[in-house]
Amino acid sequence: MAKSRSPIENSSSLRTLTLGDFTWVDVINPSKEAIKYLMEHYNFNPLDIEDALSTRQISKIEEYPEYLFVIFHISVFDRVRRVSSRKQWTAFIGSNFLVTIHPPEFKVAEELFRECENRDDSREQYLSQGSGYLLYQILDRAIDQYFKVLDKILNLMDDIEEGVFREDIELAGQLSSLRRDIINQRQVMFPSRAILAELEPKLKQYSKIDLTLYFSDLMDHVNKICHTLDEYTQIIEVFKDSDYLLSGYRSNRTIRSIAILLAVGLPVLVVTGINLILPGDLGGGSPQTFAVSLLTIVALICVTLSILHRQHLI
Repeated sequence: MAKSRSPIENSSSLRTLTLGDFTWVDVINPSKEAIKYLMEHYNFNPLDIEDALSTRQISKIEEYPEYLFVIFHISVFDRVRRVSSRKQWTAFIGSNFLVTIHPPEFKVAEELFRECENRDDSREQYLSQGSGYLLYQILDRAIDQYFKVLDKILNLMDDIEEGVFREDIELAGQLSSLRRDIINQRQVMFPSRAILAELEPKLKQYSKIDLTLYFSDLMDHVNKICHTLDEYTQIIEVFKDSDYLLSGYRSNRTIRSIAILLAVGLPVLVVTGINLILPGDLGGGSPQTFAVSLLTIVALICVTLSILHRQHLI
C-alpha cells in the first residue's frame, strides 16, 4: 500500500504514514496547524492535548474506551553546557492509529518513521501489526540507544576514578555534574520502568500479535539499566566521599605546614622583640647578646617542634 501524506505537512511539523486502514501520525515540536489537525481528525480529550504540549508532566497512562494516552521521558545531553535534562514525548494509541508527539532530540521515532517512509518492507513489517506493536518498536529502539548513555557515564566515571587520588586535579565540579546527570537518568528510567509494566497488558487490544515476550525482553533491558544506575549512584558517592576526605587531608596538611612555619618563626619574633626593648648590653647588639639570643631561639624552636611532634601534628 502506498504511503500517504497529510495536506499540511509542507507547512507544519506533522507527517503521516498509512498502510491499509492504519495511520501513523508523527509530530515534532507541534505547531498550531498540527494541533488543529489532531483535534479535527481525532476525538482526543483536550486535557491530553494540553499535557502533550506541556514540558512539566510526569510519566503516566490515561486509558479511554477509544485510545490510550501515555507520557514518556527521555534524557537530553546539552553538549555546550555539559548537563543533561529531561524532555517528554507522548503517544496516543488507538485501534487503527498511532500518534507520537516528541521534541527533535527524540531521534529514534524520526529514524523509524523515515525507514518506514523509504522502505516498503519496513513499512509492511512495522505498520501491519497494529499500534501496540509499532509503539513497542519505538520503545525498544529507545531503550537500546540508552545503553550508549550508560557507556558515556561509565567513561566519565573511569576518568574521575583515575584522578580522584591525584593531588593536582580538582574534581569537585566534575563529581557534582556527574552526580546530577546520574540522578537525571534515574528520574527518567525508574518511572519508565513502572509505566512499561503497566502498559504491556493494556496494549494487547491494540496489537495483532502477542507482545508478552517482546515486553519481557524490553523489561529485562530496563531492569538492567536501572540496576546499573543504582551501581553508578553508589560508586559516585564513594568517589565523592573519597574526594572530600582527601581534600580535607590536603587542607589539614597545608594548615599544619603554616602552623609549623608560624611556630618556628614565633621564637624569632619574641627574642627579637625582647632585645629591642631591653636596655643596656642585652639590647646593645654585642656578640654575647647575639649568642644568647641565638641559643634561646634554637631552644625555643626545639621545644616547639617537640611539642608539635608529641601532639602528632608533624
